[in-house]
Amino acid sequence: MIKISQLTKRFSLGKSEIHAVDKINLSIKPGEIFGVIGYSGAGKSTFVRLINRLEEPTSGSIIIDDEDITKLSKKELRLRRQDIGMIFQHFNLLWSRTVRENIAFPLEIAGIEKAEREKRVDELINLVGLIGREDAYPSQLSGGQKQRVGIARALANRPKILLCDEATSALDPETTDSILSLLVDINEKLGLTIILITHEMDVIHKICHNVAVMENGRIVEQGAVLDLFSNPQHQVTKRFVEQVMGKPDEEVTEETLLQTVSTGKLLKLQFIGETTNQSLISQVAKKFDVELNILHGNIKQTQAGPYGSLYVHITGRDELIESAIKYIQSTTVKVEVI
Repeated sequence: MIKISQLTKRFSLGKSEIHAVDKINLSIKPGEIFGVIGYSGAGKSTFVRLINRLEEPTSGSIIIDDEDITKLSKKELRLRRQDIGMIFQHFNLLWSRTVRENIAFPLEIAGIEKAEREKRVDELINLVGLIGREDAYPSQLSGGQKQRVGIARALANRPKILLCDEATSALDPETTDSILSLLVDINEKLGLTIILITHEMDVIHKICHNVAVMENGRIVEQGAVLDLFSNPQHQVTKRFVEQVMGKPDEEVTEETLLQTVSTGKLLKLQFIGETTNQSLISQVAKKFDVELNILHGNIKQTQAGPYGSLYVHITGRDELIESAIKYIQSTTVKVEVI
């Protein structure tokens, strides 16, 4: 659906030029949640604003449904933008308008008749979970409720694409989770393509299918979220993965764990997208009459399944331990005998 080629944005600063976005190439599939992550100044917000031409690109192309939007006239662009909704970090609501009036605003601009407008607003209020708050003003809403209004307003014209520019950065962790769950629900129900800009890897791993990592205006690494978690290549990506998985514990090494094991064996189990054996430990213990004790590990859930590793001490009769190991090896969980 979206193909971005050599997209560039340069700003003049005195006699010098800043490459805010520098020759970006990306393909985003229809209906996926695509994350773009980078630290402050990486160029990610400029990038997302180029997609709907809130910022004009210096060069490059943005193809959406076989149409290059960088070549559209202003009149054509106004119509095309109805297919591209956008939500912002600080909500950008109209403070003198109620929830209902905020959501209806883009429909008014599009010239939709009142009866149809009201019907659509009712649908959206139900979709984003704001029933009972229709007549409240933004000052009477929590941060999460304000963002739900922003999402509903962005969906008013039934867009095909939803751009989210740091949409959860101003929210507390619990509210962030509820908004992320809402975005997943919208993605699944409406088949909407979502492009999510963030500086938090925790947001990426919870809901995104694919991700691009930006630094200094360029994409330094991209791919499936699970692939980047399991094998980050660039130093920036490694730092982002550490946000979620934590830094390696220098005090807990395989050597120190081995010192605690006098009988049986020490296993390292690595989960990479495994969804069918999340109760693997208890399954093995019941099936083979062995005991398993988790000594150390860290597992996180991604859209493609869990990722992480566990160090497990297994004890029992030697032949049962070997059978248990072979059983684990028959699953998609990787096992290493330390």
